[in-house]
Amino acid sequence: MRTHYPRTPHLPWSPGASADDVRVTGLDGLRGREVVVTEKLDGENTTFYADGLHARSLDSAHHPSRSWVKALQGRIAPHLAPGRRICGENVYARHSLPYSDLESWFYGFSVWDGERCLDWDGTVRFLRGVGVPTPPVLWRGVFDERALRKLRVDTDRREGFVVRAVAGFDRAEFGSRVAKWVRARHVQTSTHWMNAPVVPNGLAPASVLWDVRSGAPFAVADLMAVVGVAGDAGPAEQVAAELGATGDARLAGVLAAALHGDRRGPVMSALAGPVGVGVARRVGDLVGLHRLPHEPFPDQARRRGLLRLSTAVDLAVLHAVSAAVLPPGERDAREQVAWSALHAEEVGRWDGLRAALHGRRRAEARDASIRAGRVLDVAEAEAVTWRWRSGDFPTLIQTCGFAGSGKSTFAAGLPDVDVRVSLDDLREDAGDRSDQRDNARVLREGLDRLGAALRAHRTVVWDATSLTAGQRVAVHAVARRHDAWLTHAVLLVGEQEAARRNGSRACPVPGQVLAAQARRFDPPYPWQAHRTWYVGAAGEIADEEP
Repeated sequence: MRTHYPRTPHLPWSPGASADDVRVTGLDGLRGREVVVTEKLDGENTTFYADGLHARSLDSAHHPSRSWVKALQGRIAPHLAPGRRICGENVYARHSLPYSDLESWFYGFSVWDGERCLDWDGTVRFLRGVGVPTPPVLWRGVFDERALRKLRVDTDRREGFVVRAVAGFDRAEFGSRVAKWVRARHVQTSTHWMNAPVVPNGLAPASVLWDVRSGAPFAVADLMAVVGVAGDAGPAEQVAAELGATGDARLAGVLAAALHGDRRGPVMSALAGPVGVGVARRVGDLVGLHRLPHEPFPDQARRRGLLRLSTAVDLAVLHAVSAAVLPPGERDAREQVAWSALHAEEVGRWDGLRAALHGRRRAEARDASIRAGRVLDVAEAEAVTWRWRSGDFPTLIQTCGFAGSGKSTFAAGLPDVDVRVSLDDLREDAGDRSDQRDNARVLREGLDRLGAALRAHRTVVWDATSLTAGQRVAVHAVARRHDAWLTHAVLLVGEQEAARRNGSRACPVPGQVLAAQARRFDPPYPWQAHRTWYVGAAGEIADEEP
């Protein structure tokens, strides 16, 4: 069934409201609620369904400006369940405002299941998953009329903004949960855009990332130019042609195929800025794991191995990359990949456990599932994790990252930390922060302090580079001895940014040492701790597993 998008009422102070526009009758539907404010784009309201699309009018006829969004709808239609629809803005054609740096010619702003609008965070996740960006977020927080009135909009570049409740709502509540502010005289052309020649708006170079996510044709050279690294076009093109996934899973697969010969740690660090921490860490894990399906494994052990790998990567993407990098003559390895992919189809999903359990119990249920070779159901998981329900155990957070990545700053900002063990501080206490000659003694002293704190059931941060598995193993042993809840905090910052930060430190690491650290960086995989935080350049936890 086709449904037109409701008319969005104007805020009381919106200067662009005309006599026939709708205004909100009151703000009680927003007050006290968390809201998100997004840019209002100057385009054509468009709704996607699994079997078609329309503009605001349900019987909208064809127009040349709609050809591109029709192709997009065709690519993502298989991912739209019956009754689900995407509403957004078609900005292919220039209306009153010219755009020169769009991420895409279509931005989604709401997703509906029948008469119910999804919450904002669920909307963003779903749209990103099918390869559709959302408008830029200008503000988020509990509704504050004074703060919104103070928002400054460059009306030469932006038409206005839209305020909506973050929580989901029913269609009948739309008029009280969504409102807009529009610039004065927002229509500034004498001829209606539909009666004028179609002038496409300009796309930013990074729009290729959304082409990949949505399954559109793209040039591998353009993609690699945007992410700033060189890659192998052949495997990337093969994955793009054969992989059915959309969204970040597709982007990660294409990038991993292009970069399959590179070192995993540097790949993660280099991509964190251009594509985001979440995609960067998945690309790195695909780069590190894609060769495993080439090898023969006993069938009885294969499912446990695949379950473990599924904590880090999408198994369908892993097998697509694994097959794409093989030369034509590698028949035995290709057969192993196909056999592994068949087993992967029987591996369960973690969604139920993630929804039902939290914290350490979720991690222990994951590990118990891997040992069993199948994802436990919720009742089984609750039974095997019962001993951790009280939370009476010590906690350890181990930072992992090269110099200048922000480990100490991140550690200092963590709440409720009782003890911080810093190897640099121990060296400084001995007389010289940069003196690496007595590292064995410093490490022993640090491990002694760690053990004492965990024995007392404290929350401890281990502040050190922990670049490789060999550097992490001694800390892990102490954590196991005291049954600690272990979190890896993996800092993903580009080498150039780390070098810039390092240069401004009171005790900078020599440039050649930093370069060597960046090359050696081998981050932990998710299954090697109870929990893994992936931290970006701004010091925020940008992704988490499980």
